[in-house]
Amino acid sequence: MVKSPASGPQTGLLAPRHIEPRIRAALADTRVVAIVGPRQSGKTTLVRDIGGQNRPYFTLDDEDVRAAAFSDPTGFVRGLDTAVIDEVHRAPGLLLAIKRSVDADTRPGRFLITGSADLFSGAIAPDSLAGRVETIELLPLSQAEIARQPPSAFLRDAFAGKFSVRPVSPPTDLISRILAGGFPEALSRKAYARRRAWLLNYAQSLAARDVLEIAEVAKADMMRSLIDHAALMTGQLLNLSELGQRVGVDAKTIDRWLVLLEHVFLMARLRSWHRNDLKRLVKTPKIQMIDSGLLAALRDIDEDALARDRALIGPLLECFVYAELRKASALLEDGARISHYRDKDQVEVDFVLEQGQRKVVGVEVKASATAKSEDFRGLQRLREATGAAFKAGLVLHSGEQI
Repeated sequence: MVKSPASGPQTGLLAPRHIEPRIRAALADTRVVAIVGPRQSGKTTLVRDIGGQNRPYFTLDDEDVRAAAFSDPTGFVRGLDTAVIDEVHRAPGLLLAIKRSVDADTRPGRFLITGSADLFSGAIAPDSLAGRVETIELLPLSQAEIARQPPSAFLRDAFAGKFSVRPVSPPTDLISRILAGGFPEALSRKAYARRRAWLLNYAQSLAARDVLEIAEVAKADMMRSLIDHAALMTGQLLNLSELGQRVGVDAKTIDRWLVLLEHVFLMARLRSWHRNDLKRLVKTPKIQMIDSGLLAALRDIDEDALARDRALIGPLLECFVYAELRKASALLEDGARISHYRDKDQVEVDFVLEQGQRKVVGVEVKASATAKSEDFRGLQRLREATGAAFKAGLVLHSGEQI
């Protein structure tokens, strides 16, 4: 649960998290349930609510708790029947201790843990909890959560190939929604300048603290520079050499640092969609930020800037849609992989969503109020490449007719 924002998209008093039923279901049949996602996405509030009074709660943001867990992880876990352990990545040895505990006592629902870094990336996890843990991603608030509405059926309908043709009413405040993003604490601030200050401080904290906790980085200021330059390249094909020149380090270092930023859920590398028998596809990933409000803050874009230059909206809108698709895919029982499509003719599709090899959906994003026939060109190429697996191709735009 989170407080509602004072301005911008309104949530009322509380915003229920749509992922909660999945977490409770996992606790009923899985020994360890791990909630992972960016800092300040609402993990602590959610797990404390789910844990209630019946589970002791520990947070490794508390220095004394972290010191105890770090110095003697086995002793820390010994004797715990069930527990909520928040920010467990700050004492990686706890994962091995938890593994031993749940191997000795295999009852489901024993540990509900959270991490603001990818717990099982290999960079911080000393041992695997494979077969013992279900990992569930919690990103910042979705638009449906902010509006206190049920989860959208958009992706389920897309994979089923079912769509209504009734007219719709696009939100009149789309720009403010994009600029606000979904971080609860940022949404609680009235003025754009105050939201931006919080978001920039958030990015600085990730660069100066969180990344350093999971890997050794020689210069935190260069990591902050990388975040700024990655924001400028959001939605573009990733060029490690160019990014390295801008930051002042080599391409291999940039590649390693980007992995760290992915591990702390600041950004993602959107892999290219390809199949081995198709030779004319570009295999370079794209950069995407995890939240459009954060991207707008890093690029210093507000409503006045958008009024002066509408071309600025493109990357923000694409990031906004990516974040919503990723949040929606976490609610699907089988999930959905998200990639992008681009061929040697530079024909592309912004997002390709897949469930196994059986179902493919293409989503193209346009900042206009109308969809033109040429907007479907990439989707047609994707349909030709995927055959019977292709379930739907959609152009998202701000018009009123589906």
